Amino acid sequence: MMRKLAGRLAEAVGTGFYSGFFPIAPGTVGSAVGVVIYLALARLGAIGAGFSAGWIAVLAAVLVVGALCARDLERRWGPDHKRIVVDEVWGMLVSLAFLPPAAGYVIAGFLLFRFFDIAKPFPARRAEHVTRGWGVMLDDGVAGIYACAVLHLARAVVG
Repeated sequence: MMRKLAGRLAEAVGTGFYSGFFPIAPGTVGSAVGVVIYLALARLGAIGAGFSAGWIAVLAAVLVVGALCARDLERRWGPDHKRIVVDEVWGMLVSLAFLPPAAGYVIAGFLLFRFFDIAKPFPARRAEHVTRGWGVMLDDGVAGIYACAVLHLARAVVG
């Protein structure tokens, strides 16, 4: 019974609360779920616009839980299956890390993350080859870091 419950929980989380089952562009839909989670956490005050322990805790928790769920789902469906979108959720959170929940940052972060996730600049493609669910998460983390860096650079330049 517990194993079945754990499997259902892994499926719910690993598919971005079932957004990974969307028939068209499930990764993009999973990224949108990441935006919703970001906005909810910001509204609840769990994360702020600056560097904080809250941000670090959220990013670490989603990374670890996501990797565990991805590992379970890869066993069922195969490596980096398109339904597994918890990595896009995490990548979006990384993209928007330490930024205020303003519409401009959210829209630009979403577009930049999707660009870098698809383009897979170094070392994202290499990170995909890490096993046991970690590779699923890490390549999107790299894309998120690139997006986050661009956003913070733009914020520093523009003001």
